[in-house]
Amino acid sequence: MLSLSLDFAAVLVEWPLLLRGIGATVVLTAIAAVAGMALGVACAWARTWGPRPLGMLVSAYVELIRNTPFIVQLFFLFFGLPSLGLRLSPEAASVLAMVINLGAYAAEIVRAGVQATPKGQIEAGLSLALSRTQVFLRVVLPPSLSRVWPAMVSQIVIVMLGSAVCGQIATQELSYYANLIQSRNFRAFEAYIVVTALYLALAVGLRALLRWVGPRFLFGR
Repeated sequence: MLSLSLDFAAVLVEWPLLLRGIGATVVLTAIAAVAGMALGVACAWARTWGPRPLGMLVSAYVELIRNTPFIVQLFFLFFGLPSLGLRLSPEAASVLAMVINLGAYAAEIVRAGVQATPKGQIEAGLSLALSRTQVFLRVVLPPSLSRVWPAMVSQIVIVMLGSAVCGQIATQELSYYANLIQSRNFRAFEAYIVVTALYLALAVGLRALLRWVGPRFLFGR
């Protein structure tokens, strides 16, 4: 009879590496969330309120990113750009890939909220002598974010979980250290169970944090 002997202590003893990986994943996600959302809002504006040529260019970017795998985008930035003379560190390539990926999805999420804005609300803003940019930022954007915030939160969590593939280019995040730990003690099963639990905790914590942050700092109560 096959017996399975689990030794989680062999993994947990490497807690400094796990903490380092958690810290790196949190930093990557924080930068990507802020920059990616900003990029998404800018792209949503371009597609709904911007000049037509810019909107077409942004549409091409959105379709390209949303219809290609994240790992391909990551590999292009890290392995492909050096052939053009631009070499990025693993961390820089990871952050840039996450920002570009989130920006494309966030653009469509925000655009859905913007397009649901009543025209009367926009006309009221313009009647107060506000510029189109001011109307977008002060009148249209806050309620739009309120409408689509659950979808935005889910997308940010997905990007955080997707950061696990960044270990493939030697970015020292959580999955990178999981591979390192299991290569030292050959306890792959235990290592990946522990890391799965850590990713689950990070996802739940991030979702709760974003649900708290949104109504208080981005679009009001």
